[in-house]
Amino acid sequence: MKIIMLGAPGAGKGTQAEIVSQKLGIPTISTGNILRAAVKAGTPVGLQAKSFMDAGKLVPDDVIIGILAEALAGPECAKGYILDGVPRTIPQAQAMEEQGIDIDVALDLDVPDQTIVERMGGRRVCPVCGATYHVVNAPPQKEGVCDKCGAALIVRSDDAPETVLDRLRTYHEQTEPLIAFYRERGKLKTVENRPSIEENTAEIMKALGI
Repeated sequence: MKIIMLGAPGAGKGTQAEIVSQKLGIPTISTGNILRAAVKAGTPVGLQAKSFMDAGKLVPDDVIIGILAEALAGPECAKGYILDGVPRTIPQAQAMEEQGIDIDVALDLDVPDQTIVERMGGRRVCPVCGATYHVVNAPPQKEGVCDKCGAALIVRSDDAPETVLDRLRTYHEQTEPLIAFYRERGKLKTVENRPSIEENTAEIMKALGI
C-alpha cells in the first residue's frame, strides 16, 4: 500500500506514520532522510541537491522528486511505503505524477488549528536527552523536570504560539490545496481528530480498510 500523510504541522503525521509503518511492515519515507542519504551516497541527484544546499539555497522541486523516485525504486519499498512531508505543494504532487510515482491513498489528518496551537504549546522537550512531554497528555512526574535525566524542560521555539500560527498559515496557503487535488483523483481519505493517539490510529486503519 502506497500512502501519503497529509495534515497541518502538529497534526500527528510523524507519530501515526511510525505506527502504521510498523503495523503494515512498510517503510516511512521522509524528505529530510532521503535527501541526507542521497547527498551522503553521492548519487547524481544527491550531488545536484548538495550544490544547492552548499550555496544556501532551497533544493528545487524537480531535484527533490528525483531523489524521491530514486528512494522509492529501492527493494525496501517494493511492498509499499508511507510518504511523510512530501508532497508539500501542488507542483510537487504534479511532478510526482510525471515521474510515475503513484499512490493508493492520501490520508488527511484533520485537526482544528486551535487544537494544534494548544497541543504544541503544551509540548515540553528535554534539551539534554531529547525526551518529549506534554503538560496535559503526557506530563513529567515532576513539573518542568525530565523523568529520564533530571534536566530542566524547555519550550522549543517551534512550539511558541506565534511560530505555530505562522506555520499553520503557510500550511493553509501551500499544502492544504493538496486535499482537493487528491479528492479529485478519488484517493483522499479524511480522518477526523480523536482525543488519543490510539483512537486516531484506529480511525486511520478503518479508513485504510484494514
